Amino acid sequence: MGYTPSLANTFFAVMIGYLANLAVPRLGEVLKCTILAKYEHVPAEKLVGTIVAERAFDLVCLVLVFLLAFALQFQVIGDFGTNLLKKLFISKSGSFNTSKLVIAVSIIIAAILIIRLSFKKYPNLPLIITAKKIVKGVWQGIISIKDLKQKWAFIFSSLGIWAMYLAGTWIGFSATAGTAGLSLETAVSALAFASIGMIITPGGIGAYAFFLAKILQQHEIPFAIGFANGTLQWFAQFLIIILVGFISLGLLPYFNKKTIKYEEAGSNSN
Repeated sequence: MGYTPSLANTFFAVMIGYLANLAVPRLGEVLKCTILAKYEHVPAEKLVGTIVAERAFDLVCLVLVFLLAFALQFQVIGDFGTNLLKKLFISKSGSFNTSKLVIAVSIIIAAILIIRLSFKKYPNLPLIITAKKIVKGVWQGIISIKDLKQKWAFIFSSLGIWAMYLAGTWIGFSATAGTAGLSLETAVSALAFASIGMIITPGGIGAYAFFLAKILQQHEIPFAIGFANGTLQWFAQFLIIILVGFISLGLLPYFNKKTIKYEEAGSNSN
């Protein structure tokens, strides 16, 4: 884009963004744009484009993690899905509940038809316009990667971040006696499902530990132990974001103090 923001301001913006996301989902993305626009003079509209590309590629990475989890632990995840279906469609007597299946399929078909008809009949409805913008934004974010000057650096950096997520999850198993020694393959499955929890609730509070515990149950780890481990892993991330986020919030104006004074002096002379 022709801009080279400083490493310090970029780091501060990212950590403050993470901090804001704990309170209000997606607020962090807005703050990152605001901070870099103010201190690095990068146009906000160009920053939005890079963030869309980041989030789009994160979605691709999450899908890849799920595919890897299915490939490495097909039996485990298959059993997880089977048990879930049993809870939904098997009655207490052990017989298959056909009526529940019919109702579920009917609801899914009806939802698809309603969505398709709504998109065709009410294209100017605010909700429809927003949904289209989201889908279009994700797609544009993905295809915009090919136009980056350093696209391979972007791709390998993003993959490296997810590799660190995986390593953190695997090492995090050592935090509790019941989960210590679990395999890297298990960490892949745990990361995939725990990531859903990070999306559902602000900062993944509660949901991260729940999803991690549910997948660990398939490895004969009691839910209570899995939930305790998930809570510890989540809290470690939470604590880092809180500490580094507030430190970044304090250092940001101090680090840019000379720049601000210089700009104020320049504007006064004009």
